[in-house]
Amino acid sequence: MQELPVIVNTLPAARAKKPDWLRVKLPIGESYRNVRSLVDTHHLHTICESGNCPNMGECWGEGTATFMILGNICTRSCGFCAVATGRPDALDWDEPQRVAEAIFLMKVKHAVITSVDRDEIKDGGSIIWNNTIRAVKTLNQNTTLETLIPDFKGQKENIQRIIEAAPEVVSHNIETVERLTRQVRIQAKYWRSMEVLKLLKVGGMRSKSGMMLGLGERKEEVIQSMKDLRNSGVDVITLGQYLQPTKKHLPVFRFVHPDEFAEYKSVGYELGFDYVESGPLVRSSYHSERHVLPGIGRTQWQEQSLAF
Repeated sequence: MQELPVIVNTLPAARAKKPDWLRVKLPIGESYRNVRSLVDTHHLHTICESGNCPNMGECWGEGTATFMILGNICTRSCGFCAVATGRPDALDWDEPQRVAEAIFLMKVKHAVITSVDRDEIKDGGSIIWNNTIRAVKTLNQNTTLETLIPDFKGQKENIQRIIEAAPEVVSHNIETVERLTRQVRIQAKYWRSMEVLKLLKVGGMRSKSGMMLGLGERKEEVIQSMKDLRNSGVDVITLGQYLQPTKKHLPVFRFVHPDEFAEYKSVGYELGFDYVESGPLVRSSYHSERHVLPGIGRTQWQEQSLAF
């Protein structure tokens, strides 16, 4: 399907003050310090830090972190992302074992792994991805695993390496609506991402995707993207507020009210998603341990609906 022309946002919120609902707690506590020590000792990268995640204090305080493999320099230059762009370092073939050992030492029941894009490599980094998943599962047999993967340029053999390693959840984010994709995800393609998600579902994976709101999308576009994701077989969807990492990144067009996020949550369950995580501070890996088992989110939503 052909990409639509880019319509650039012209009315961003001019340095608008963050609303009260976007305030977060400062990172403190023994668990936070333990995670900080493990990350530093094992020379690991986390998207929590590289992506300036607002939930880092909460998640690290609970002893969890989202590991980022394949280095911390991305070959793409997405307009929303705080991860550094440039020429990546050479692949580190010892990284899979280090990640597995760190997860073992953290004693977490659920782990999340993501990566930068490595478009300069023929396999897109999928071999190290496969090695990492297998290493984590070998050393942590009681730990469930979510992998947040790039699109691998849609190459089926690279996506198949993820499927063969069999993580419990595989996530690939579309990030925004179709109209804004070329502006927000410069080297990505909306419908290519949908095809990746379809391949994951056909391969038997529990699939997941996420979007950021506040970039200039219209409500009907958000709902259409949610429909496209369901048609691609996605089980779990996350929706959160976009926050501008630096002045060089895309500005915030508007701050989406929590009531609108609640509306999208109801729409998502009505469309048939198994789990919908929707709120201003939601990020892809936020509460990801809840996304593993089928039925939990839908059951909770139905119970809450009956209560009202």
